[in-house]
Amino acid sequence: MATVAVQSFVSAPLQVPKVTQFKIGICQLKVTTEKSANIFNARSMIQAAAEQGASLILLPEMWNCPYSTDLFAKFAEDFSDIDSAPSLLMLSEVASSLGVTIIGGSIPEKDAGQLYNSCPVFGPNGELKAKHRKIHLFDMGKPLPGEVQFKESDNISAGEKPTVVDTDCGRIGIGICHDIRFPELAMSYSARGTVVTCLSSK
Repeated sequence: MATVAVQSFVSAPLQVPKVTQFKIGICQLKVTTEKSANIFNARSMIQAAAEQGASLILLPEMWNCPYSTDLFAKFAEDFSDIDSAPSLLMLSEVASSLGVTIIGGSIPEKDAGQLYNSCPVFGPNGELKAKHRKIHLFDMGKPLPGEVQFKESDNISAGEKPTVVDTDCGRIGIGICHDIRFPELAMSYSARGTVVTCLSSK
């Protein structure tokens, strides 16, 4: 799938946005089981990054909930209804009030009975500019007693498309955690003229 994506990107005409200098703020926060506390902490870190001059601000993977497959559904939000999605609403409001671009790490997304590990991208006007669904899910361990096991695919559906978004900071490619292990994704983004690839991780 990744090879096909590279070929289709190369064949498309490129109209690459002008690249300007900008400062990136990278936020890493301690996640709790209280969603409202996670949202408050993320807002505070975004504000602190903006106060230090960052115009592009990144959050980590699954920042609004513990990284536990049995909790994803409880913390999931509907990207098509931002007004009823507190995590997304906060990102939209703070991006607009601070005039920054936010790569929103990832949160659990619910859509048509499915869950996704999804990264929202908000522009400085508060608009949801793009959404990336994690393509390469993280599964590890064997089903044997005593071994560490984790299967993201038990609860999360995989995304199907690479995500490139034009922002005030230039053209950006988006990935989430395990996506970084597949260089074809970064190659496809480079072929599209991206100035940076943002990959959130836990």
